[in-house]
Amino acid sequence: MSKPSMSNGEVEGTRWAVLVAGSYGYGNYRHQADVCHAYQLLKNNGLKDDNIVVFMYDDIAFNEENPRPGVIINHPDGDDVYYGVPKDYTGQDASINNLFAAILGNKTAVKGGSGKVVNSGPNDHIFIYYADHGGPGVVLMPTDEELYAKDLIDVLKKKHASGTYKSMVIYLEACESGSMFDGLLPQGLNIYATTASNANEGSWGFYCPGLYPPPPPEYETCLGDLFSISWLEDSDKSNLGMETLEKQYQVVKRRTGYTAQYNSHVMQYGSTKELSNHMLSMYMGANPNNQNYILRSHKSIMPTTTPLQAINQHDASILYLKEKLRRAPEDSEKWVKAQQELTKEIAHRNHLDHSVEAIGEILFGPNNGAEVLKAVRPVGQPLVDDWDCLKTLVGTYKQHCGSLSSYGIKHMRAFANMCNAGVGKDLMARASANACP
Repeated sequence: MSKPSMSNGEVEGTRWAVLVAGSYGYGNYRHQADVCHAYQLLKNNGLKDDNIVVFMYDDIAFNEENPRPGVIINHPDGDDVYYGVPKDYTGQDASINNLFAAILGNKTAVKGGSGKVVNSGPNDHIFIYYADHGGPGVVLMPTDEELYAKDLIDVLKKKHASGTYKSMVIYLEACESGSMFDGLLPQGLNIYATTASNANEGSWGFYCPGLYPPPPPEYETCLGDLFSISWLEDSDKSNLGMETLEKQYQVVKRRTGYTAQYNSHVMQYGSTKELSNHMLSMYMGANPNNQNYILRSHKSIMPTTTPLQAINQHDASILYLKEKLRRAPEDSEKWVKAQQELTKEIAHRNHLDHSVEAIGEILFGPNNGAEVLKAVRPVGQPLVDDWDCLKTLVGTYKQHCGSLSSYGIKHMRAFANMCNAGVGKDLMARASANACP
């Protein structure tokens, strides 16, 4: 095992961080809140702005629906986490191309934005945190691009081959986030990854209206995500020079998988044996004000009597739209608009579900379609054998049936299983044309 960092937060080399909120829109408030909170944590722990690269659409703080203009909170009683956050890559500059260029330290490949990249060296330590919607084998970027697991792994391999880091830690919050690494992230890259869920389950929005604990009454959207606020709130108060990656994993695993109803399995991938005993301070720095805090046991993080409630990320936008409708004066212009938005979203989801189901029945028959599309591969096996096939079938579906959206990417496993069953572009095109005339 690699030697853990020193308990006082000192570390050889430089700490770098890449923070990514992959969504946009006020209904996705929580993702940018998570990422802004992560920035404040790292800043308070001694990392410099020059070494923190932030990707976020930046349409929340001054959104007309935000009850506190210019302020973002990540906890019902929390302070503003938006102040001072670097606007490195916002709007359409928060793209896959720029994310990959930033990770690789390739300044010439960046298009727009601040141009800041991870200009790391062989003794440096890199922390990457991502929060957004995901589906099997993909996560989204604010540009509506799907970031495929294979492409991310290829970038990480390229970064490793360049010899420009000593160790790397990745925290990933998204539905089916385990599928981004399961069977894909090699052991030998000196990369430790932990995800909000395994390869075939959702992750959870938290601090949501109508649930416990709720946000302040003026908020009609969730403030955070359960995996994210679990590691962030633990890190806010802990002595990170005395807490290992493994201990935080246990803390977050317990809080995130706390009840059978609101449950996902936090996972670990990659160089777990080599890096899990590293102190968190090696990647996140350390706040000297927390030096006397001792987490005696990960079991103490969540009292067993606390009646927590969360909502699946795929359902959080519906909750937000229903909350908008509930709060609007009946028959007002605002009420009519909210009703239209909700009706449109539900219709879009029904279209996606029914069209994918129909394609499955066309390809595999009415008795076998659902079984083939929903089949889950064994742990340790990638989602799909041919990632180019997956991209092709997804593109073919979009041509005939329209956008997938943050909800529709839940069907990525169906498209992957079509590829694994030998379905090609032409057959997919005919099936999609029949399903979406």
